[in-house]
This record gives sequence, structure tokens and C-alpha cells, in this order.
Amino acid sequence: MKPLLARAARILLTLALVGAAGLMGWQLWRYYMESPWTRDGRVRADIIGIAPDVSGFVAEVLVADNAVVARGQPLLRLDQARFALALQQAEAVVASRAATLERARRDERRYDRLTEGVVSIQRQDQAHSEAATAAAALQEAEAQRDLARLNLERTEIRAPVDGTITNLTLRPGAYVAAGSAVMALVDAGSLHVQGYFEETKLGRIHPGDPARVVLMGDARPLSGRVESIAGGIADREQAGGLVANVNPTFSWVRLAQRVPVRIALEEIPEGMRLIPGRTATVTVMPGGVAPSLLRP
Repeated sequence: MKPLLARAARILLTLALVGAAGLMGWQLWRYYMESPWTRDGRVRADIIGIAPDVSGFVAEVLVADNAVVARGQPLLRLDQARFALALQQAEAVVASRAATLERARRDERRYDRLTEGVVSIQRQDQAHSEAATAAAALQEAEAQRDLARLNLERTEIRAPVDGTITNLTLRPGAYVAAGSAVMALVDAGSLHVQGYFEETKLGRIHPGDPARVVLMGDARPLSGRVESIAGGIADREQAGGLVANVNPTFSWVRLAQRVPVRIALEEIPEGMRLIPGRTATVTVMPGGVAPSLLRP
């Protein structure tokens, strides 16, 4: 009797272990295939190309590579001699035009006091026209002066936002052209994480859902929320030609597309380096409930 009971117990235990293993495998399969998480995450930020508004030679580079800068901090300064002379010239033109306008207005007032028998109406109209022309010329000169002053001010390029200068190779003596970026500034206020989720998992991701981010090489988790889901991704089968360039596929293999999901970070631990380009694991908790299995 006892051998039969022992044998039955072993069978039941084996069945229980097999059932538990099957249940665990099913749960793992559901987690990996359906739960909204991905190891394909990246730290992202807006990169601002710092470009001068005027052309000239670089006189001073006021920051170092990888320096943290504040908004409004001077980054570089161009040679100002040419722009200072242009401002002096513009101010001289303004003074000359102002004198011409004053003379024209004196003539205008003098002709207006004379009667019609002494001076013709045509000459009075001509005096009014000369005064108006002189006033317009003065306005033009003042605009040119203001532009020259602005160009002089723009020889000093300042940081538009808080951030970090990166990949700086600019040196004094280099000639830079207006509108051409000479250094890159990582906008500290735009740091976020971009998670690339398979399209089969998008149904469980909604804006506002809490998210958990773990950077590679740093076990400290970051909390965040789903800010938005990409409105579209590139279609490789529309190559820009007259006909579609269709990639070969097999009926039994169909790979899910990955769609970018933007994660806004809520709190960053002290000392953590959020460098754009770092990889991360992103887990979205639909409805605010954390997954119960395998926290990545």
C-alpha cells in the first residue's frame, strides 16, 4: 500500500512541477510578447547648432569642450574692428542726414511765412518735398546705424539655452560664415528618453502612463511618463521612385515594426549622467500598475 501511495505522490508532484513550469513559461511568454517594455531605448535631447549671425575671424573662444553653460553666457567672440568702424561710419551718416533735415525744415518754415506774391506755390511745395525727403533719408541712415550696432553686438555669440557644449573644435583665428554652425549645444531642458516599441505592444501604451527607465551601466531606475507616440515612421517600401520598392518577405515570418514613444523624465537622481545616445530599458505600466515579472 505504501509503495502505491509513494508512487502516486511522486506522480502528483511531477505533474504539479510540470504544471507550474508550464504556467511560468506561459506567463514569461506573455510578458516578453505582450507587455509594453523594450530594451531598445535611447536618451535623446535637442542639439542646437551655434552659428554666428555675422561673418568674421574668431578672436576668442570663451568655453571649453564639454563645458556646462548657462543661458546668455558668452561662447565666442569675433573680431570687432571692422564692425566698430562700420558703426562709426553709420553714425557719421546719421549726423550728416540730421543736419540736412534741419536745413530743409528751416527753408520750409521760411517759405511758408512768405506770401504768394513773394514766392510761388510751386517753390513752397518743393520746400515741403525737400523736407520730407530729408526726413526719410535720416530714417534710412538711423536704420543703417541700428543695423551696424546690432552687427557689432552679434560679434559676441551667447548660449540660447542651458546645456552642454560638445564636440568643440573651433579655435581663435578661424574664419566663420554667418549661418554656419561652429559648435553644438545639448539643450539640458529637452532631455528625454525615446523607447522603440513593437507595434504589437502599442495597444497597451497611452499618453500619461507611468514608465520606468533603467540606463545601461546604471542600476538606478528613472521614473517618467509617456509624453507622446510617434505620428508616423518611414515606409521602406516607398523609396521615392515612381514605383514601390517592395522588400521580399515570407508568409511565415512577419517582423513587427518599432514605433518611437517619447518618455518625459520626472526625477533624475543626483550624479546620473544623461548623455544623449545612451541606451536604456523602458517599461510602461498601463494604468499605473507595475509588471509583476522580470523587472528589466
